[in-house]
Amino acid sequence: MRPRQRGQNPGQNIVFTGDYGSWDEAMHSSTGYDAGVILEKTCAALLKVKNGEATFERDSVLFDKIQHAFPVLAGLLRAAQAHDGRLCVVDFGGALGSSYFQCRGFLQVVRRLEWLVVEQTAHVACGRKNFASEQLRFYNTAEESLTGHHPNALLLSSVLQYLPNPYEVLQKLLSHRISHVIIDRTAFLAGGRERLTVQHVPDSIYPASYPAWFFSETKFTATIESAGYTLVADFPGTDDISPEGEQAHFKGFVYERRGG
Repeated sequence: MRPRQRGQNPGQNIVFTGDYGSWDEAMHSSTGYDAGVILEKTCAALLKVKNGEATFERDSVLFDKIQHAFPVLAGLLRAAQAHDGRLCVVDFGGALGSSYFQCRGFLQVVRRLEWLVVEQTAHVACGRKNFASEQLRFYNTAEESLTGHHPNALLLSSVLQYLPNPYEVLQKLLSHRISHVIIDRTAFLAGGRERLTVQHVPDSIYPASYPAWFFSETKFTATIESAGYTLVADFPGTDDISPEGEQAHFKGFVYERRGG
C-alpha cells in the first residue's frame, strides 16, 4: 500500500516538503508510490530474508539484526491472549509481509497464527508468488481478507499517511469491529493541524517521492474512539522527521474494542 522509508540511520536524507491543498496537487509534484522500482527492491531484499541470506528487511533496506517493534508485539500478544492463543492479523498496507517476518519469532508461542496482508495488486501478485505460506496470505481488499477468516488484530503501520482519503479508509476498517487495533509509525504535527506534504526518498534507498500526510492527533484518536475503541497504550514511533518549517512526531497506539 505504501513504502516505509528508514535506513541504517533513521530519517537520514528523507525530506518532507510543501503544504498542498489537494492530493492531486501533491501527486503532480511527486513520482507516486506505485513506482515499480519500490516493489522490485522490496521483493529482492525480502527474498534474502526468506532464504536466510539476511536477518531483517524494512523499507527495502537489509539489516544484520532484527529491530523488534516491542509495543506492536505487546499489542499482538494481547490480542492472542484474549482469544485463547489464536492470532489472526489483518496487516493493511503490509507490503510483502515485512512485519510478519519481523514478528514471527516472538509469535511462535501463539496457538494458531494467520497473517493477512492487504495490498496493491502488484504487491499481492508478488507476495502470492514468492512469500505466501500457510500462515502468510495476500489480499487485494480488507473485505476479501475477511472471507473465511476471523481476524482479532488490525495492524496499521506507516500506512494511513500515504492514502488520499485516510479517515475514510480508517472508518471503513474500524467498521469491521476487529477487537484489537495496533497503529505504528504514524505522523502527527505538533501544532495540531493537518498538512499534506511530499516525501522525498534518497536514491540510496530508491528514487521516489509521494504525497504524505501529517495528522492532527486529536482528530485521529477521536475517530478511533468514536468507533467504539478504548486506548490501551500509546508509544513514541521510531521515526524522527519533521516537515519543513514545523515540528512533528511519529507515534503508535494499541486500542481495544469496548465490549470485546
